[in-house]
Amino acid sequence: MFTGIVEELGEVIALEELQGSARLTVRGRRVTSDASRGDSIAINGVCLTVVATADGEFTADVMGETLSRSSLGALAPGNLVNLERPMRLDGRLGGHMVQGHVDGTGTILERRPAGRWEVVRIAVPPPLVRYVVEKGSVAVDGVSLTVSGIGSTDAQAGGRNDGPGWIEVSLIPETLERTTLGRRQAGEVVNLEVDMIAKYVEQLLGAGARS
Repeated sequence: MFTGIVEELGEVIALEELQGSARLTVRGRRVTSDASRGDSIAINGVCLTVVATADGEFTADVMGETLSRSSLGALAPGNLVNLERPMRLDGRLGGHMVQGHVDGTGTILERRPAGRWEVVRIAVPPPLVRYVVEKGSVAVDGVSLTVSGIGSTDAQAGGRNDGPGWIEVSLIPETLERTTLGRRQAGEVVNLEVDMIAKYVEQLLGAGARS
């Protein structure tokens, strides 16, 4: 379990493509300071298992399912990534409950200044729109953010929350400086994880209707 509070900007050292999977090596001295083989580290919101560590770097295997659902397969040496270690049970939940199980990807549509912060609009795939609500939480590339706006990109959707849509999030100076979101531009792809509570509620209500 993670909180969506990025601890460190890491640097991709290598991405080795394997048959149906990949092996990713990232430099991150803070998150590797106490990491061992078998530990979890979130990379741009994707929870991966450490298979090796050395000299402030760690290596993790990325399976095909993860490559298809996230943007990790597009990484290249030199890219910066958001890193977070799992939440400690005796720590504070500074963001929101993030599993590190990316639901899909979105595309940045635009970003505009708003005083000392910036507003970023992100296109959200239809299957995920229904799980997002204004003032709710969403993880974007592993960063816990509050949804400041939501809308439909399909006039035929008639206001229903089931067609192509977009969300807006506001990035404060701290987020702009300490995460990759300060560098993302229109057209770039980001990882999205919606509120897991909404998915559980939908599942339970569906089960109740069928019983």
